Amino acid sequence: MGQADVQVQKSSSFALRSRTFRIFMSGSLVTRVGDWMDLVALNWAVLQLTNSPLHLGIINACRLVPAFLLSIPAGILADRYDRRKLLILLQIGMMLLTFCLGYLVEANPSFWLFAFIVTLRAMLAAMDPPIRNALIPNLVPQSSMASAIAINTMIINLSRIIGPAIAGALLAVIDIAQLFYINAWGTLGVLLSLLMIRTDSISLHEKKGKEKSTLREAVHYIKGQPSVQSLLILAIVPMVFGFPYTTMLPLFSRDLLSLGPKGFGILLSVSSIGAIVGTTWLSLGKEIKGAGKWLIYSIIGFGISLLLFIGTKNLFVAGAAMFFVGLTSQTYRTLSRITLQMQVPDRLRGRVLSIALMDRGFIPLGAMLIGAIAAWTGIQWAGAVMGLGCLVITIFIVITRRQILKL
Repeated sequence: MGQADVQVQKSSSFALRSRTFRIFMSGSLVTRVGDWMDLVALNWAVLQLTNSPLHLGIINACRLVPAFLLSIPAGILADRYDRRKLLILLQIGMMLLTFCLGYLVEANPSFWLFAFIVTLRAMLAAMDPPIRNALIPNLVPQSSMASAIAINTMIINLSRIIGPAIAGALLAVIDIAQLFYINAWGTLGVLLSLLMIRTDSISLHEKKGKEKSTLREAVHYIKGQPSVQSLLILAIVPMVFGFPYTTMLPLFSRDLLSLGPKGFGILLSVSSIGAIVGTTWLSLGKEIKGAGKWLIYSIIGFGISLLLFIGTKNLFVAGAAMFFVGLTSQTYRTLSRITLQMQVPDRLRGRVLSIALMDRGFIPLGAMLIGAIAAWTGIQWAGAVMGLGCLVITIFIVITRRQILKL
């Protein structure tokens, strides 16, 4: 990072003033849009290959399970080696495997060979988030860290809207294999950005590359930091009770609002717009006083919004509720990541973040719980458990761990 770039950044906490960060985010946007296009292609390819819902479930298990298993090893690597170089190696590996998937779709192989390549790629993809999240604070000064983390989340939400829309349009005119090839070439976006950037923090990692970074050190740090413990515990609540709404939304839309696939898609888009609004606000870089209280307010708002959505049959009210579901859920998740990163020293950031990112594993668990409740007692009771779970358990955690209010 050049001296002039540092001086510009000191005048503002808005992360996009950093040329280094702008380059990285530009490449990341291209690649993430391709990733969402790839997800559409992957599911359609499996249906075309097997015409089996069971195989579709298997392929998504192959895609998601490594994210839970390899998060911590990735965090250890992020604290032991150069984070930029690690990301370059991971992206090259994923690009080659994506080309391989495109070839396999054209060759019409056995399902299990296809699943094997998907699993290999998923293992590399699972290691990306802890390393990427640990790198981002190295691209900006301390004053811009909150803005940088929020912008990264906003890029994810933008790509979630853009990627599937492009994939849907392209599938009408090209073969599925071509979507895999497009995604593979799209990886060049983030690769080029990683090759262009340099930071002082990376040179520090090169100097300490041979130092031993262990999980025990991170666990010892967490045990000695009640505020970090509280952040990690609190993060589980919306993952179990709130975020499964994306899994249950088709059911809620059909049975409570009498909507078809188009209506479900609109509600999902409205939720994504709310998420972008929340992350845009956080990305401006303004100082957030009382972050702990805002975390509590956002989870409570998430719960209330879910209850409002479940309790109405008015489409306008349901749409407004879904907007606030997206707004409050992503405001919470982004602010939680910001607060955690501000608490953790850089030498431990990869390992602590890898532990924090394991909270994603609670979303499928929550979806199974809510699905079982829906089957047993009905859709409305399941939705009520989601909203009330966010409210009641959050209040209980605040009462028992009041230090979170002091963040």
